[in-house]
Amino acid sequence: MSTQSDERFPKSVRLVSPLDFDRVFHEGVVASDSVLVMHAARGNQTWTRIGLSVSKRVGNSPIRNRWKRLIREAFRRQKLELPLGIDIVVRPKRGAVPDYEFVFASLLKLAMQLDRKLKSTDRK
Repeated sequence: MSTQSDERFPKSVRLVSPLDFDRVFHEGVVASDSVLVMHAARGNQTWTRIGLSVSKRVGNSPIRNRWKRLIREAFRRQKLELPLGIDIVVRPKRGAVPDYEFVFASLLKLAMQLDRKLKSTDRK
C-alpha cells in the first residue's frame, strides 16, 4: 500500500529546464501509441523524471490542463513501477481523447518500451 508521500510530485521528479527537454528530444528514443507520444533519454539521476509538452494544437486551455493533470496523476500513481534513471517527455497524440484509464495504461507500457530501446542503444 502506498503512502501519501509516495504520490507527491516534487520538483526533483520534473523536467523543468529547456536544456533537459532539448537533450531528451535530440538524444533520446521515441515510442507512441494511440494516446501518448513519449521521448526518453538516460538521466543523471537514479530516479525517473517527467516533463510535459502539451501544445495549443491539442485544444484550448481547459483541454490542455486536463491532459497535464491526467498525465501527472498517472505518473504519480505508478512512479515506483516505472524504469529508473530515465528522463521522459510526454505529449498527447493528436486527436486522442483525454481519458485517465487510457493515459494510465499507456504511460507504463510506453515507459517500458522506451527503457528497452535505451538498453539496446546503450549496448552499441
